[in-house]
Amino acid sequence: MRVPHNPWMPAHPPPPLDKRDWIAGLEKGLAVIECFDDANPRMTPSQAGERCGMTRTAARRYLLTLQNLGYVASDGKLFWLTPRVLRLGQSYLESARLPRIVQPFLQRITAGTQEIAYVSVLDGDESVYIARNGSNRSMNTGFVLGARVPAQVTAAGMLMLSMGAPAELEAWLANVTLKPYTSHTITDKERLRIEFARIRAHGWAMSEQQLELNYRGIAVPLLDRHGDLVGGLNVSMPMGHESSEDAVRRVLPVLQETARAMRNMI
Repeated sequence: MRVPHNPWMPAHPPPPLDKRDWIAGLEKGLAVIECFDDANPRMTPSQAGERCGMTRTAARRYLLTLQNLGYVASDGKLFWLTPRVLRLGQSYLESARLPRIVQPFLQRITAGTQEIAYVSVLDGDESVYIARNGSNRSMNTGFVLGARVPAQVTAAGMLMLSMGAPAELEAWLANVTLKPYTSHTITDKERLRIEFARIRAHGWAMSEQQLELNYRGIAVPLLDRHGDLVGGLNVSMPMGHESSEDAVRRVLPVLQETARAMRNMI
């Protein structure tokens, strides 16, 4: 069996960049945007500089430039992101090939299971939802298109992590901090190792109450025509009305059949 391509790296890594072509200012400007998060929604230049590893003066210049471009707003002391930043993510969703290709297949899954269907990709330590289909029965960070959540608390994220190279998975385990989101979240690394091995052996994953109470996810790998892993195909559902075994029997065949049908299209 062919080992899927390492999901932490793009299928076709860019060639080494000549130092003359590197624009440090672009790197630092993006770093300033990315330093804002739920714990740091508004910051002074000093705070932003500390988070980005630059001086207060440099951070202030980047923030003022971003403010002039419309990506940042300020009250004269604090700075915060504006909705214009969403254009960056929207540009990906509108221009990338994968979200457009998978949409009809997600509609098929929703029709066959009556559940919300997703495709997510792995970006570093996070699972990012890039396509979805289904009613907005529940809206939280795990269900919003474009949401980023820690990979180990979602079925698709666990699946993609488990299919990485063993050495890189061990390196990830050695460095990751496992945060509990519910009383059921796995925070023991040895338990995670066992779960990764089980997922890799079975070729599919199920996650229950890891991110949100009373919700489960079931995921299968989404491979391209070369057998490389490009994402996770999954559904999310409430747990109250059926057992885990019944949910797997009902949903897994639909996911597997759809993933096979999608393979030659990617």
